[in-house]
Order: sequence, then structure tokens, then C-alpha cells
Amino acid sequence: MAALSPELRDLQTEILGYAEEFGLDCFTTYFEMVDYRQMCEIASYGGFPVRYPHWRFGMEYDHMLKSHTYGLSKIYELVINTDPCYAYLLEGNSRVDQKLVMSHVYGHCDFFKNNSFFAHTDRRMIDVMANNAARVRRYMDRHGVSPVESFIDTCLAIDNLIDPWAPLREPSRETKTSAAATDDDPKDVDVGRLPSVRGYLESYINPPELLAAERARRREEEEAQRRRVPQSPERDVLGFLIKHAPLELWEADVLGIIREEAYYFLPQMQTKIMNEGWASYWHSKIMTTRALRDAEVIDYADACAGVMSTAPGQLNPYKIGIELFRDIEERWNTGRFGKEYEECDSLAERASWDRKLGKGKEKIFEVRRLYNDVTFLDEFFTEDFARQHKFFTFRENRRSGRYEIEGREFAKIKGKLLSQLTNFGQPFIYVIDANHLNRGELLLGHRHEGTDLRLDYARDTLRALERIWRRPVSILTVVDERPKRLRFDGAEISVTDEPAAFSL
Repeated sequence: MAALSPELRDLQTEILGYAEEFGLDCFTTYFEMVDYRQMCEIASYGGFPVRYPHWRFGMEYDHMLKSHTYGLSKIYELVINTDPCYAYLLEGNSRVDQKLVMSHVYGHCDFFKNNSFFAHTDRRMIDVMANNAARVRRYMDRHGVSPVESFIDTCLAIDNLIDPWAPLREPSRETKTSAAATDDDPKDVDVGRLPSVRGYLESYINPPELLAAERARRREEEEAQRRRVPQSPERDVLGFLIKHAPLELWEADVLGIIREEAYYFLPQMQTKIMNEGWASYWHSKIMTTRALRDAEVIDYADACAGVMSTAPGQLNPYKIGIELFRDIEERWNTGRFGKEYEECDSLAERASWDRKLGKGKEKIFEVRRLYNDVTFLDEFFTEDFARQHKFFTFRENRRSGRYEIEGREFAKIKGKLLSQLTNFGQPFIYVIDANHLNRGELLLGHRHEGTDLRLDYARDTLRALERIWRRPVSILTVVDERPKRLRFDGAEISVTDEPAAFSL
């Protein structure tokens, strides 16, 4: 990696001035120049110069390098969420490309600093990653490369089994609530007592022995609930395994490293469309209104066309993100929102609607601060927007083998988009019982949302969990609309019927 040339340092100062002029608020940002091999190395590590040793990083590096060599893809920029932010420029890019990348990077840096879903991330993650790498290398020296790498494989197979809302939840609230719920003595509560208006009938309406039996039953239920681990379904499966699985110290530490890094990368998954859309919006604004020279217009348009193009069957986060931010800005500038606009039935009046509010910039900055991808699309992906940008649903024609337009019904279009983004399109998995049937088995539950588990993925996940739990592992799910239990005992996987599906 090399420092920037004086020309590029001056260019960075220029672009930063434009970003601040438009109101972007960024961490201090350092740019470093790298060649494409170095760019692929850093990208394979998730943007960090150092990660723990593992074969998958080499596999990703090889894939990226070959894609570039054969002209299939190109990494223009890379920036990581730290304070200060570090970004990488590709050696050999033209001047207009470097302008574009710097403008895009400052959009990302503003988003990292101000979006509420990044507020809980560790801004010193470069140091944390380096420390994690050093610890894993010590474990490899002590226990051997193969055992440690094999265990990392197991952890990575389940690194998505975390609670996305844990960083935003107050940990003390649940503790206080559960403590308060168990403080009441069943003797002090009128358990099962029926109302009686005549005192002399009390012993007949509410027999003392019946009330005593009911109190005893309630006491047994509460005691069983207190002994149960966990007391309520636990979504952070990795955190639960760290606390309760019979792991060696180094295994618990490695699993903790995987979990810590999973939580760090989580906000980037939650805001992919917004983050790329915000950065694209500002690189477009800065380049077309400030930084671009007349002779650079064609090169800039060519670079942008490559970024904004959409391949068949894929959702381009850059394109949908920037168009939604532009649409929000226009709607709040013209007043195309609220009850009056929604109740207007005249297409001609809606097309010419302009209340000249001028609140567009204020609104997009508010959206940048408060929303994630799901809430962003849920609120701002409107029927007018879908119609304007020609969204549709499609499916495969089994006779021809080609994909064809299925329909343009707005509810289905939006529903499919949101289903892909909700929990990143992954299933909702909870820990139900750590001592199922009093045999030390781990019982999980799948909250069915209309889509069955992929059974091959489920089998691999059960194998990984059994490797960590070291006892049989089961999961309650629904297959073809029937409640099922998938169980792995260390030797084979069985599928049995269940009387009822798991629900919260």
C-alpha cells in the first residue's frame, strides 16, 4: 500500500470540501493506494488488512482475482466502518474514477457515522480484528492448524444464528422483568378464586383445598420455568452456546470471535440498499454539480452505467437505493405525501402536484439516520414508484425453461422484496430447551414465515450444532405444511411428525 500522490491529496481535499458543503458529516478518512492484487486481498478479508487465518479468505481472493483477470468484475473502492475510516483507491484508475470513488466513499462514511444501526458497532475494529487474528494463531500453534481450522468451519456454518436486535435492546430490562415476575408468592395471589357476593357461600364457591391445589400447581409450573434453560426462547444461538455448551476454553474464545465479528458486520447487511443508495446519491450529486469537468462527462457516464446496470434476476442495491432517495427528495419537495395526496383520485392532478415545500433534503437526511432496508422499502417503496420504474414479478416457464413476467400487482412485488430482506431472507431460529426430555439434548424452534427450511442447509446446521453441543440436536419446523422434528444424534438425521409447530 502506498500513500497518495500530491495530486490525489489535493483532489481529496477538493472532494471533502464539496461533501461538507452539502452537509455530509464524516469521520476523518484516510485513502491508501493499492494495486489490484492488494485490493483483492483486502476485499477477501472484508476490508480489513488482517484477519484470523482460514482457507475461505484464500478462496475468496482467488475468485475475485480471476473475475478481474477475465473481465467479469472490478472493485472500484473499498471502505470500512471505523473511526477514522480507511478507504482504498485502485492503482491505475483514471482521474475521473478517483473522483467518483472519493465522492462515493464520503457518502459511505457519512452513513456509517450517522445511521442509528451503526451506533453500537466497535469503531476500533481494525485493532480488534488484529487481536483476534493473533489469538487464533496462538491456538493453532498450541493445538494444531487442522483442529482449529475445522472448528472455525463449524462456527462459520452457524454464524448467522444471532439476534439482529440484541445491540439495540436494553439488557437490564429483561432481567428486571423476569425478576419481578418471580417475586410474587402464589400464597399472596387469589389463584382461581371465583367472585362471591355472599360470605356464607365462600367455602362452597371457593373450597380452600381447591385453592391450595391450584397454588401448588402454579408453584410447580413457576419452579419448572425457573429451572428451564433458557426461560424463554433465545434467538442469539451463538451467545447461548458460548454460555452453555461444553466447550474448551479456546473453542469458546474462537466461537466468541466469530460471534463478535458477525455482530460487527450485521448493520452492513441490514442497510445494504440504503448504504449503497446513499453513497451513490452523493457521488452523483457531487460529480454532476461540482467536481466533474466537461471533458470527463463521457468517462463518468460510462463508469456509472456499469455500476447502476441490473443483471437479469438480480436486485441492484445501488440502483434501487439511489432511485428511492431521489424519489423521497422529490416527494417531500413537492408535497406528494400525506392524507390529502393519498386521497386524490385525479391522475392529472397527482401528476402536476407541487406544494413547493422544499423539505426534500431535510427528509432524506432524516431517513438516512433512522431507517434500515426493511423499514426503508416498507415505507417509501410506493405503488407510484413501482409503476414508474416498471417493477414486476417473474417466474420460470417450465415448458420453455425461460423466465417470464408473472404480473405487475404492487402488493406481490412489494411482498417479495420485503420477504427477501426480512432477516436477510434467512429463517428465524430460536433455542427452546437445553435439556430436552431431561437428556441434555438441545431443542431449537423454527418460526415458520411461509417458507420451508432448505433441508440440505438444515442438516448441515444440525451437524455443526451437534459438533459444538456434543449431544443430539433437534429443530421443530414445518415441512410441506406439516409440523416436523429434524434430529441429529451424531450418526444420522431423522425426520418425525410433531403434533404442533413451534410458535412464539
